[in-house]
Amino acid sequence: MSRKAIYPGTFDPLTNGHVDLIRRASRIFDHVVVAVADSTSKNTLFTTQERIALAQEALSDLYNVSVVSFNRLMTDSAREHGAMIIIRGLRSGADFEYEFQMAGMNRKLFPQAETIFMTPDEKLTCISSSLVREIAKLKGDVSEFVPDNVFEALQEKFS
Repeated sequence: MSRKAIYPGTFDPLTNGHVDLIRRASRIFDHVVVAVADSTSKNTLFTTQERIALAQEALSDLYNVSVVSFNRLMTDSAREHGAMIIIRGLRSGADFEYEFQMAGMNRKLFPQAETIFMTPDEKLTCISSSLVREIAKLKGDVSEFVPDNVFEALQEKFS
């Protein structure tokens, strides 16, 4: 049986914390689907296609990782891609309550799937996409928080 996992998120921008989780998940699972939310409720800096392209480039060395978009329930995307594991990242205890609720709802919507919580390397726990966006917008150096291609894209967006 194939062990396929899905890691959903907005990834606006993709951070080194995201990359760390994806790399580690790619060693555990046969295939990891990075599902980029085509979110209309969030005011994203990058378009969905830009976020997909940035993630594909940053993760291009991982043979068992694919990057797709989704614009419906994440559980429906998991079913579509044959993923029975949902990966959720936890940076701190503050993330846990929301993620615990989300896992419970996902279980109601897709009882066959399991949610796995992963934590990034401790040196990456302070990184969030919203903080990276804000720092980059104010011309701060975010090069240590994001992959090189994302850093270049952020510089271009805010130049």
